[in-house]
Amino acid sequence: MKKALLIIGGLFLALLIAVGIYAWYLYDSVADTAENINEGEDRQSNLRDADVDMDTSEPISILLMGVDSEESTSGRTDTMIVATINPETESTKMVSIPRDTYTEIIGRGTQDKITHAYAFGGADMAMNTVENFLNVPIDYYATINFKGFEDIVDAVGGVTVENDFEFSDNGHDFPEGEIELDGEEALTYVRMRKEDPQGDLGRNERQRQVIEAVANKSRSVTSITRIDDYLDVVENNVRTNMTFDDMKDLRSNYYGARKDIENINFENGQDRTIDGIYYMEQDPAEVDEISNELRNHLELEDGEEAPAE
Repeated sequence: MKKALLIIGGLFLALLIAVGIYAWYLYDSVADTAENINEGEDRQSNLRDADVDMDTSEPISILLMGVDSEESTSGRTDTMIVATINPETESTKMVSIPRDTYTEIIGRGTQDKITHAYAFGGADMAMNTVENFLNVPIDYYATINFKGFEDIVDAVGGVTVENDFEFSDNGHDFPEGEIELDGEEALTYVRMRKEDPQGDLGRNERQRQVIEAVANKSRSVTSITRIDDYLDVVENNVRTNMTFDDMKDLRSNYYGARKDIENINFENGQDRTIDGIYYMEQDPAEVDEISNELRNHLELEDGEEAPAE
């Protein structure tokens, strides 16, 4: 399914709006915002033999994380999406990793839910854990907290979506059909999964609905006041290791990858209970299949690690 932005998934529209705004109006203001949300320089993965070069449009990967917290620097990750972007093939692949996935937490020496990696060791531990789980290099990350998701929806004046079935959650009612949502309602809408017969798959689809609706509305907003609102939301709620130059390269060299966006889901996981705690154990064959698909998209060999520098 074609989408309007380079990356659509999870809770990360705010970061990409900042990139888009750079091309519209306020270079200095956006540069300041980009500096304030940056938490470090580019990262060289152990699965690569050298840093990726966005100036020459090498395929890249980004770990997108929605943080279950009022802060972007703490809490568990409610959403983890690995996006691989190949500008030569003008395509993007996005893999949603179920939050209860049972795997090794790299740097901690334990097996646990993958969602706990960020809570234990921040973005570095989350990236290392996802790399180990998928055998795919992670070049960049971006996080946004739930407050930021609410604020970005409110910043565009709310959104309209088509709801597939009636449900109620967290004090809000969502009738079937076309509905209008403010920020708080939109967050409840995208987080609900217990009443969804598709579970995480259904929740992922509702996330994409809301994000696409925000993207469509944001393109029609041109007032400087509203742009300032966007930048405030980004600065208060988004964190990334991308520099301003990286964001400019993303906009100029990778924008064509929006033409073909493929969403990939884990579908063969098995429920598992250990010491009374629920986990999801992923099928190793499916993990290998998804890993090889992403590695090929990054122009790496199937199942082989790139030599370390």
